Amino acid sequence: MSHGTREPSAASRASRVLVRVNGALDHRLRDLARWVKPPQLTVLAFAALVLVGTAALSLPAATESGERASLPDALFTATSAASVTGLVVEDTAGYWSAFGELVILALIQVGGFGIMALATVLTLVVGRQLGLRMALRTGSEAKVVTLGEVRQLVKGILAVTLVFEAVLAVVLTLRWWLAYDLALGRACYTGVFHAVSAFNNAGFSLYADSMTGFARDPWITVPIAVAVVAGGLGFPIWVELWRFTRRRREARHWSLHAKITLVMTGVLLVIGFAAFLLLEWANPATMGPLTPRDKVLTAFFQAVMPRTAGFNSLDFGAMHTQTLLVTDMLMFVGGGSAGTAGGIKVTTFAVLAFVVYANVRGEPTVHVGGRRLADGTASQATTVVLLALGLVLAATLTLMTVTPFTLDQILFETVSAFGTVGLSTGITGDLPPLGEMVVVFLMFVGRIGPITLASALALRRRARLYELPQERPIVG
Repeated sequence: MSHGTREPSAASRASRVLVRVNGALDHRLRDLARWVKPPQLTVLAFAALVLVGTAALSLPAATESGERASLPDALFTATSAASVTGLVVEDTAGYWSAFGELVILALIQVGGFGIMALATVLTLVVGRQLGLRMALRTGSEAKVVTLGEVRQLVKGILAVTLVFEAVLAVVLTLRWWLAYDLALGRACYTGVFHAVSAFNNAGFSLYADSMTGFARDPWITVPIAVAVVAGGLGFPIWVELWRFTRRRREARHWSLHAKITLVMTGVLLVIGFAAFLLLEWANPATMGPLTPRDKVLTAFFQAVMPRTAGFNSLDFGAMHTQTLLVTDMLMFVGGGSAGTAGGIKVTTFAVLAFVVYANVRGEPTVHVGGRRLADGTASQATTVVLLALGLVLAATLTLMTVTPFTLDQILFETVSAFGTVGLSTGITGDLPPLGEMVVVFLMFVGRIGPITLASALALRRRARLYELPQERPIVG
């Protein structure tokens, strides 16, 4: 052997092997990203989750009777849980066994966590104007979303989820144990189930009448309402709130997204609270028999639920038509982006409101909170809203054709399904098989549709090579 050369050390050889492995992995990821785009990945992930949940709920062990649930019922329940909606065709505690309830709980947790993680990562990707393959790369170029950043985001989302659920579970467990004489084990199980369901805006309950039996108990309804709002704000908002508590001087640097989400959430909560309080105050079937204190409590709780969780402390089937219409509008708007809430999202609604305001004033651009809206934002918001309206109206027309229910009942059901809310006037269990499949489709599309569509529109920008002659049609 020549004295002029040295045999590579073990560390050097290992380093070279690692470089080659990383290069091969990066190459594979880029190949995968060419075929699987963010919208497709979202659809495939949730479709797989629904199929796994359907298979598990179809097992004999999933029902109290030991008989297999029908495929439509298993599919409906799995879709409702995975999409964190809360609509049910069978009583959760009465029909499903402990195993079935745990499957539902797992679907809620995975569905809620998954939608927050996917939406947050896609928000980061879109914000940096990158495709999925750039998000999966680990290069050092500017504006690259690395795998390390994705891991940190996922860890942060998991931490926020577990903290909120744990705190709520402790509060509910103690209340059900000490005030309602439930055995400690049962109280703990009930507290954990409702904590997961509440933070993920799912609305599944182990009580057949949901929270109606606890309508006057603020130690149960208020913590659940707070958890619903927290989950519906979205992880990006919690990041900014955390920074604000750590360093208050950064409050003036809050993002436009955070400002819009927080302000619109507060505005819609106030509108909902006032509507429920005024419209149902004297209704003998809902708030009429309650004391003024209890009326305020139930109005607050029900104003939160359309944000979008399906718990109810009042019977929606007995509410006035005007109240149902207000609830329809609140459910359609939903909550914050990159959270567990559904609907078109408060930011989408706010963007359209700002566009209308700017057009009325004759301004060529839209300015909000000291910022100018980015090009394409208004058109994306318009597309999301119009497609959502078209889907809800088509589903409503279909259900009116195949069911005997009234327009206000059916519209409430379809908006609730699309907004992944879970509130109902009581007609869900009486829908025919075709009606059930329409609602299943609405829940699935309502959960992934706005995220998929918004990310697809933002990532699919193409430059035109030419423009046609301009002409203005008559508008209005």
